[in-house]
This record gives sequence, C-alpha cells and structure tokens, in this order.
Amino acid sequence: MKIDLTDTTASKINKGLVQGRRAIGTPAVGMVLTLVIVTDEENAYDALKAAGDASREHPSRTLVVIKRVSRSPRDRTKSRLDAEVRVGAEASTGETVVLRLYGEVADHAQSVVLPLLLPDAPVVVWWPVNAPLDPAADPLGALAQRRVTDTYAAEQPVRDLTARSETYTPGDTDLSWTRITPWRSMLAAALDQVTCEVESVEVEGEEFNPSCELLAMWLGDRLGVPVQRSLSGGPGLTAVRLSTDCGPIVLDRADGSLATLSIEGQPDRAVALQRRDTAELIAEELRRLDPDDTYASALRFGVERLNTSDGGTGQGSAGAPAASADAPEAVADAPKAVAKGEAKGAPGAVPTPVEAAVEVPAKESTAPAPVKKAAAK
Repeated sequence: MKIDLTDTTASKINKGLVQGRRAIGTPAVGMVLTLVIVTDEENAYDALKAAGDASREHPSRTLVVIKRVSRSPRDRTKSRLDAEVRVGAEASTGETVVLRLYGEVADHAQSVVLPLLLPDAPVVVWWPVNAPLDPAADPLGALAQRRVTDTYAAEQPVRDLTARSETYTPGDTDLSWTRITPWRSMLAAALDQVTCEVESVEVEGEEFNPSCELLAMWLGDRLGVPVQRSLSGGPGLTAVRLSTDCGPIVLDRADGSLATLSIEGQPDRAVALQRRDTAELIAEELRRLDPDDTYASALRFGVERLNTSDGGTGQGSAGAPAASADAPEAVADAPKAVAKGEAKGAPGAVPTPVEAAVEVPAKESTAPAPVKKAAAK
C-alpha cells in the first residue's frame, strides 16, 4: 500500500503509517531498527532497493531523506515536505517513508526525521553517496548509533579515508571495509594452517579502490610488517601475497568471482570470493551495531602512512610523517608513489601513472613483536 502526502508534516506521516498498517491488517509493529538513508534523487532507487532486500533479514522502518534544490530562486525560500508512505508489499518486510525536503526545511532534516524514529530502537544512518567527512558531527548522524558511509562512491577516496581517520567516532563504518570481510576471513584462516613468520605483504588491486587500501592498512596493523601496494586492472582486489619464512601464501582472484589459495607445501584450492552487492553489505553491517574497533585501528594505523608525503597531489594528511628511511633496499628497487586521490572521472582530473607501490613501514622498535596471524573481524 502506498500513500502520497503533499506539503505535509511529521504528525500526518505518522498517522499515514498507522492508517497503512490497519488497512493491510497488521497493526502491530515488529521492526528492530530505523534505517535512515540520506541520498539524492538519482541514487534513491538503488539505495531503497538494497535496503528493501536487507530488510528481509532485518525488518526495519526505512526513512529516505532526499533534499531537493529548487531551480527557481523564488521557490528556494518556500519550505515544503512531501512524503510517500509505503507499507505491505510496497515496503518488503518493514515500512518505508520517502521524504522530499524543499527550501529551508532541507537544512533541518533532523527535525523531520526525529518524530519518525521507532521508539527504543537503534538508529542507523547510511549515506550511499555524498557522505560528510565527519559523519558523527552531521545533524542526522548525531541521531544514530551506527553511521555507514561508502568511500568507493567518493570523488577522492584517499582524501576521504584520511578524513575518516581524523574524525573517527565509535559507530562509524564504511562499506569499503565491509567489502573485504571475506578476504580478511580467508587470510586469517590461511595463517591458522601454518606456523610461519610473515615477513612482508603485497596487496594488488585497482588504483583508486579504497578497499585495497583498507586491506593493506589492516594487514600492516595486525602483522606489523611492511605492506606493498601494487596496481592491477581489477576488478577490485585481485591478489594478496604473504612472504613467510616457510614460503609464499597467495590468495589470487583474477575474475572477481573465484579465487585460488596457494600455500607452500599444500595443493592449490579454489575458494569462492564473489563480489557482493550493496544489499548484502548493508545486511552485514546491520548484524552488529557495536563500534568496530578493528576498523578504527586499521584506519588510524594506515592512513598516516598511506599519505606519507601527499605524493604531489596536495591530498596528504596534515602532519603525516615523511616516507620511512629504514627501507633503502625497497626504495632502490623501484620508485615509490602514493596512491592518488583524484576523482574518478572528475572534471579536469588527470591521473598520474603510479610507477610502483606504497610501502607501509613496519612499526617502531617500541611496538610489540609482530604477530604471526591476523584475526578476522
């Protein structure tokens, strides 16, 4: 059932939800959380579809906030709230309210959303695109226990990763991190099968892919060894190579679907590493609403090293240390270049070829001894 409300209020929207539930014969509310999606008109359909698929596992009230910009200067001063209330088959297993905000009311979206939140239920805010650099400081983000962004959709992924590390607040997470959960699980399982010491790591993937950078950060943080970032044509992550004192361990996925795990002294094994869609990623994030300390640790450890000298792009984090001088052999092998943060397809952006990989130096001698195995999320 779908109810259209034009130039309405939050009170009328709540009445519409009650009316819709009674009309379809389900007056009880059996939802476990409120999912707030902040997006634009262009991306609203895909985001709503992903949320609807995820609601089969997590029944929720979904509030889609779309801030509309009036073309006429005269209309920009007129505040208006339009809403679509969807229940029953129109909203999968929960309830959906699509909110379109016009004029000054668009600057106060939290005032519209607050009366529509489920009482005594967690709140998750998701920005499919155009996420703020500090999600917790955003008025809508301040309402939530979990704040989900996606740096893969950002114009400058490296810059956004840097900003996330500087403004991280418990409850923040990113779908670029969620995408590497199967990789982290598989690598941790591979290391559980051997008793070798990891000496170095190479992460291979697309140039501007934040998931590749986050996996390199996580490995450097957990293993305390140099991590080299090399480039490939994709799709996404293509390979991780661990150099150990017992021989190499390689997880190679060339086609974005099926990977091969190679461990010295064991037969090669085919493992499923299918690239997951957005609905699966959101469903995974909704399974846990507590702070992700592993993500926070990897982000803070890796970003300052990823942007050691800002690579001539002007994107480096403030106060980032210069490239380590403790690895002269690595520097002699090939020139190092920091992964650029230019926009993918942004106007005027001319990507500079990356001649080699980013070297993540090992931790200082005061840090604990490197661990042999990585723990999955």
